[in-house]
Amino acid sequence: MNPGDRVRVDRADRSYEGVLLPSSTDQQLVVKLEGGYNVGIDREDAAVDVLEEDVYEIDGSSADDEGGSAVEFDADLPTIALISTGGTIASTVDYRTGAVTAQFDAEDVLRAVPDLAGRANYRGRVVANILSENMEPPIWQDLARAVREEIEDGADGVVVMHGTDTMQYSASALAFMLETPVPIVFTGSQRSADRPSSDNVMNAVCAVEAAKSDCAEVMVCMHASESDDRCALHRGTRVRKNHTSRRDAFETIGAEPLGEVDYDSEEVSFRREYQQRDESEVDLALAEDLEEDVELLKFTPGMDPAFLDVVEGSEGVVLEGTGLGHVHTDLIPRIEALIEDGTTVVMTSQCLEGRVCDRVYDTGRDLLEAGVIEAGDTLPGTAKVKLMWALANADSVPEAMETSLARELQERSTPWE
Repeated sequence: MNPGDRVRVDRADRSYEGVLLPSSTDQQLVVKLEGGYNVGIDREDAAVDVLEEDVYEIDGSSADDEGGSAVEFDADLPTIALISTGGTIASTVDYRTGAVTAQFDAEDVLRAVPDLAGRANYRGRVVANILSENMEPPIWQDLARAVREEIEDGADGVVVMHGTDTMQYSASALAFMLETPVPIVFTGSQRSADRPSSDNVMNAVCAVEAAKSDCAEVMVCMHASESDDRCALHRGTRVRKNHTSRRDAFETIGAEPLGEVDYDSEEVSFRREYQQRDESEVDLALAEDLEEDVELLKFTPGMDPAFLDVVEGSEGVVLEGTGLGHVHTDLIPRIEALIEDGTTVVMTSQCLEGRVCDRVYDTGRDLLEAGVIEAGDTLPGTAKVKLMWALANADSVPEAMETSLARELQERSTPWE
């Protein structure tokens, strides 16, 4: 009896039938029922019959010494690299604590989402096995190197399994660090696989279809609506998670999504211009250096100027100002002192739409005179990642922050429906 087997478990006067899942303890069985829910059952009280062995078997799968896994190749199918960093899409319920915990590697994702079979050849590897609130810049660097290696080894596209809470930051990081000739698609799930309303299957399937497309950019693929009909494709530097739990939590800010994937027809369509796949031999330029000493601060009414002491000596600070990019006038002398001491200060707006323009009001002009750099309509989180990258790689940080490097900065902000 092994995980993946279809079993019937008799306990007291009740029977449970489903697929045996990995368990966090030897004392309990975990069974996924037909309705989608998981149930934990004490082994000593249960009688188990194996109805069918390994119904989620991955034929020809193997694991290498570096934690990667592969599936027998079909020459007629494209090759997609599945890279796992953890998160809800690669998690299960720990019945010891009752909490959701990241446990699965990339091969387990294939086993848990059999709908992926026959769509591509898969190579899997694990870069991290964390919940996304534990994501850190060094893991971005590990991820960028892993993605580059997979592309150099012939992957036609890459899917990154990632927790949703910090996915937008990681997608931005890869967009700045790596020039890619193939699609790099981040996906995750808002709801774990033990829930009937889980979005893991549809998001994973749509992400693979997007990774087979001709859009050679970093994208985020998540539910476009609360229904299981289509996934939106968001540009990695223009996306934001705007809801804590809805399946369609992700939105493109300041424009419509880059494209979408129809779940039923498997059709991938794009609405906006994008960088096309490059089938020629290209140099996979990787600029992985990052300056980690960068902070993101939100200005609020009544903020004490002394609050800025916390970033004294930092290499960079991104401010979320009000409206066009403003802070209280009492903060400006402290900001100017930071800049004179060598801290790069970048201004963004806490508004979701529109762009910074500090030439309209006196406060903005004073900020510019103090040496603050405008970030246009770059999203605050993206601006932090970009500043980390620019401080480590750019010849001119102000020029880099005011230039669109990975389509994070739009030429103009316009209303859209």
